[in-house]
Amino acid sequence: MTFQGVNPPAGRLRVFGGQVAAQALVAAGRTVDPSRTVHSLHGYFVRAGEESAPITYRVENIRDGRSFSVRRSVAEQDGRTIFFMSASFHRAEPGLDHADEMPTGLPGPDDVPTMAERLAPFPKLLEEWNRMPRAIDVRYLSGAGFASPGERPVEENQRAWLRVDGTLPDDPLVHACALTFCSDLTLLDAVLSRHGKVWGKGGFIGASLDHALWFHRPFRADEWFLYDCTSPSASGARGLARGRMFTEDGRLIATAVQEGLLRRVGG
Repeated sequence: MTFQGVNPPAGRLRVFGGQVAAQALVAAGRTVDPSRTVHSLHGYFVRAGEESAPITYRVENIRDGRSFSVRRSVAEQDGRTIFFMSASFHRAEPGLDHADEMPTGLPGPDDVPTMAERLAPFPKLLEEWNRMPRAIDVRYLSGAGFASPGERPVEENQRAWLRVDGTLPDDPLVHACALTFCSDLTLLDAVLSRHGKVWGKGGFIGASLDHALWFHRPFRADEWFLYDCTSPSASGARGLARGRMFTEDGRLIATAVQEGLLRRVGG
């Protein structure tokens, strides 16, 4: 089956990778029995997408078994593949249950600065942020990659509270796609956090290479969740980052892993 995605006018030259992954997932999910929910996805970013052109998503039915359905979703723009994904859907069944505990002693979302407050010292960034559609409310608990060079502390964890800035319908696939979008927002920044480095002039430019996401428990993406990200390794201009997502009441709902390309830019 074939679907077409719409690019929101974000004022970027490149389409945000999380958007492409989310749209690829919703295309795949629309071909699956609604009783089966997505439990994992694995995607590769092949080339940058352009905001000015529509994106076509072609979905291949790999298998429908008794408990699982597998789909391959390919995003194309101007006849060229920009992203492809494998996604697996599972019919819920009983089994073992355990999970990592949520980090303790952290401030809640109402106790940390909003993005507008974070960006107040950076008028150009704040002006750009005010022009863009703001579908996601992001609230960093500590330093972030938009700081000035030399002013970001070295931190092992990159943590932020996130939620969709509005109310979503009850469709679990919609919430899974929104979480997929969010999973690409702050994850790669954990690589820079380990070194106290920043994005842009005097820091680094980056691009997502591949992305994997596992969904563990039911959730709502329009309710606050903690994105706790770390980077176990960086070498050869590539950095690996992993993130855990917890609801406010401490349930582990998803885990993400991503490798990105990180190249130093001049001052």
